[in-house]
Amino acid sequence: MRKSNLLYLLPALAILSCSKDEITPEKEQQLVEKTELAANVEVAYPNDFGLLSDVYFAGKKITVEEIDGEYIYEGDIVFSNDMLTSKDVKLVFEKGEEIPAQKSVGRTSARWPNNTVYYSIDSSLPDKNRATDAIKHWEANTSLKFVQRTSQSNYIYFTPGSGCSSYVGMTGGRQNITLATGCSTGNTIHEIGHAVGLWHEQSRVDREKHIRINYSNIQSGREHNFKTYEESGSDGDEFTSNLDFGSIMLYSSYSFSSNGQPTIVKLDGSTFSVQRNALSSGDKTGINNMYPSGGTTEPVNPTYTNGEYYTISGVRVLRHKDLWYYYSRSYGWKVVELINDRWYYAR
Repeated sequence: MRKSNLLYLLPALAILSCSKDEITPEKEQQLVEKTELAANVEVAYPNDFGLLSDVYFAGKKITVEEIDGEYIYEGDIVFSNDMLTSKDVKLVFEKGEEIPAQKSVGRTSARWPNNTVYYSIDSSLPDKNRATDAIKHWEANTSLKFVQRTSQSNYIYFTPGSGCSSYVGMTGGRQNITLATGCSTGNTIHEIGHAVGLWHEQSRVDREKHIRINYSNIQSGREHNFKTYEESGSDGDEFTSNLDFGSIMLYSSYSFSSNGQPTIVKLDGSTFSVQRNALSSGDKTGINNMYPSGGTTEPVNPTYTNGEYYTISGVRVLRHKDLWYYYSRSYGWKVVELINDRWYYAR
């Protein structure tokens, strides 16, 4: 699956074409090697830089790129307009308070009930085997099953696009996985990972124990793609004890590089290769925790770690002394509780 794909390299090549330095055979070989690494990075709109917008997702301000009416995060993660708000909105209510009509404000990352993902494939999608082979890989290595959609309302839809992209988790209704011609079967496995609830591996809360981000080498305006998912207001739970350098969900060392230098390195300064061949053992561990055998909607008796942040029903909350806490500028930290998928102040 490590085919070089120039689709993802045009920004880097444009920068190189402006250089006055002659590209020697040695430099050309270095470029090819870095190109092969960068080709493994999924991007929704590889040739476009969108308008940066500060929006609110799950009560947390994040920066996204607005391109062609979509909101893109970390290169290939898509948010629809109804998941985001332009200003902070009320997410936690007093008991008995009338709840105003408002957007879903981040009610995403839901898991697929009964370990079943419904899907459909656009008839115009080139090389449909990319989708079917990726599905077979997921079914062979996890407890998830993929069923071709008939009339189900919630399903993923493999469709052509300018790059590779997906939503995270079951968002409700039709959710596209876009696959440009250059997106491989491995890229498709990666995008299905998002669709069933996985975030990027380098966004782990504990990543500083394993990698270092070279912000000076990142394309201007794309630094926001390198935040941890806790910083982005997403679920901070980890299913494995260490960052998995073999994960199919990991960025390459040269992701979004502005100058051909690495943006992500190990703590000793060395670069690393990424793979788009198969789910790693760590990927499988995470998915099997999210979707245990038996087909339940949520993990059996889910446990939450005190001191960790979680995003539940669209609200980022802190687990402390086996209670849930929410912070607002008006009240500070307050104990909250979840009732019928809505958060309320408990005391």
